Amino acid sequence: MFTDLPLDELHSYRPPLPEPDGFDAFWKRTLAEARAHDLDARFQETDAGLTLLHSYDVEFSGFGGHRIRGWFLIPRQAAGPLPCVVQYLGYGGGRLLPHDWLLWPSAGYATLVMDTRGQSGPDRPGDTPDPVGSSNPGVPGKMTQGLLNPDDYYYRRLFTDAVRAVEAARGHPSVDAARIVVAGRSQGGSAALAMTGLAPDVAGALIDVPFLTHVRRAIDITDAGPYGELSRYFAGERTHIETALRTLDHFDGLNFAVRASAPALFGTALRDDVVPPSTGFAAFHHYAGEKELKVWRYNGHEGGGGQQRVAEVAFLRGLFG
Repeated sequence: MFTDLPLDELHSYRPPLPEPDGFDAFWKRTLAEARAHDLDARFQETDAGLTLLHSYDVEFSGFGGHRIRGWFLIPRQAAGPLPCVVQYLGYGGGRLLPHDWLLWPSAGYATLVMDTRGQSGPDRPGDTPDPVGSSNPGVPGKMTQGLLNPDDYYYRRLFTDAVRAVEAARGHPSVDAARIVVAGRSQGGSAALAMTGLAPDVAGALIDVPFLTHVRRAIDITDAGPYGELSRYFAGERTHIETALRTLDHFDGLNFAVRASAPALFGTALRDDVVPPSTGFAAFHHYAGEKELKVWRYNGHEGGGGQQRVAEVAFLRGLFG
């Protein structure tokens, strides 16, 4: 069944922004602190058995100078610097293996896949630890780590890593620095959306079923998936709710959307109980750059799946020619 507002209401749904005081100053300070550490991006070619691609094991310095892992893939027959898709990952998973990321190099682009600090799974292995511990009690998962102070919150580290991943890709000689696209679905979509505000010179964004957007509504209408970590936390920490919500406002995708200028393709699904569709529509309507939206009426959190990827390939072809 549909999990949210009727479609005709979603097409006009534009809630107020949850922007906290000092939002821009917070992120300016955060990125300045990260850039005080040498990026030191390293690309070590590895034999992944992919004869048509060059495959590289990547490391660079993210938040706090912590070393972040990734993969970098380019077509062997590439001529001249290429557009690059910087790919961010969904909740609970890691960078996998090079052969899991063939779409963009097969379409003729470079791709840098950023591993997600402190996340891994049995079918989605990762290789990047998070050396920062939580400063407050929490529930399993990442949503409550450091939740009572924006400086300590997990997604401050993750979004900073994502900015540094763009900078690492931009510095590779095979990449056209003016043609960087950020991409992801769910948690990865939230990172891509954040980059449109934090790295405003990206050339485009692919934002599929974005998580961590219009958060105050999401935690009131779903207990599924990562948002359920917050509702369980609030059920026990009754006196900390407003403090936690103010922290979350610093990472809400709506506040990045209004600062965006890059062309973007969004995807949302009307039966998504993990990322309610009203939250995706809210991000789309607030998005300040050129934008398109794919709506999948009978899908859940998988969204458009392969059909969304087809739309993304066509979108980049139209963007870059």
